[in-house]
Amino acid sequence: MHRNKRIAILTIFFFSFFVTALAQDNRIQYPTGLKNAYFGVNIGYINYPFSMQQLEPGFQADGVTVPHTAVRIVLYGLPINKYLSARITYMRPVNWVQYRNVNGDLQNHSVWMNIAGLTLQGRLPLSKKISITGEAGLGVITRNGFEINGVPVVKNANYGTGLFGGAIQYHLNNKWDLQLSTAWTPEHKKTRQPHTLFIAGGFNYNLYPLSKEKVERNAKTGLSFPKHFLMAGFTTNALGYGVNDALSKGPVPIFWGGDAHVKTGFSISYQRNIFHARKVFAMDWGLHTGIWKSRDKGETIFTFSLNPVLRFNAVRSRNADFFLEYAVAGPTFISKTKVDNVPLGRKFTFHDFMGIGVFAGKEKECWEASGLLIIPTEISFRKTMA
Repeated sequence: MHRNKRIAILTIFFFSFFVTALAQDNRIQYPTGLKNAYFGVNIGYINYPFSMQQLEPGFQADGVTVPHTAVRIVLYGLPINKYLSARITYMRPVNWVQYRNVNGDLQNHSVWMNIAGLTLQGRLPLSKKISITGEAGLGVITRNGFEINGVPVVKNANYGTGLFGGAIQYHLNNKWDLQLSTAWTPEHKKTRQPHTLFIAGGFNYNLYPLSKEKVERNAKTGLSFPKHFLMAGFTTNALGYGVNDALSKGPVPIFWGGDAHVKTGFSISYQRNIFHARKVFAMDWGLHTGIWKSRDKGETIFTFSLNPVLRFNAVRSRNADFFLEYAVAGPTFISKTKVDNVPLGRKFTFHDFMGIGVFAGKEKECWEASGLLIIPTEISFRKTMA
């Protein structure tokens, strides 16, 4: 399957889900696309034995570092029946492979890699609490190599392959399943891509329809959950990249860092709330577009993203609501494949961001500060509409 077709399928899926969610106005019950679905996070060990074999002829390195901590996210799981579900997953290491001192240049060079999955998972219950699963389907491997003086040293690669896995699951309750899981993709000799083995522990969170009693109880809180948000934001690196570094390079990375940096930018976003719980949790769909200037050469970059956004209203009061929001792996178009001589891969990527903010005043309008994947702190004003 060609890359453009894969991108089209993924984009159509997200857009269809987005439109379906917008059509539902009962925001205290899960929308049609989320009922009975599940999401999951798995953190563990990954191994893909990168070595000197991936270097192009004429290049040598003093060494290669392969970090082994990785994350696999179940972006969307949908049961087909009691024993079979369809899944969209995303897997990548926390830190990139590094080649050191290539041909004596005294530099470190990153090789980025991720694996997207579109698979079927079969489930066999062994008891009321314990099940085993088997998984098989399409894996899409994307590798972003590097160049020296315009000459490829490790080439980019993008191809479809088999993705296989399995898990032992413990059914904790109706919401939570705990699991030990594994995933594997074979070696691809044409691109000199090694096999991948992933072993992890994690959880799935199940979205079973809420009971009639709980829906009625949630509807009577009197708390504000704005339905529409229109936001304009300004980005600057005047405060540095400390927040980004802390969240992407700390002992427990929340984001995955980038090698290109933004100096300034302007963005316009629209978010539509599709579900909210009784007091704290809410889920939105968001459209985000921006224009950015790079730090080193002042290059202009355009982006357009579709994001699921999770929002947690941490503190509620009569005049102000303080919140934290988080978005991960939103399909994104980016206008350039290289910024400040840093290769970014294809024009299709994923968009993450995290923000803190406050709804304040009579209309509960919002000020927010957020940080994006390669973007410094963004200050934005958000207009809320019931």
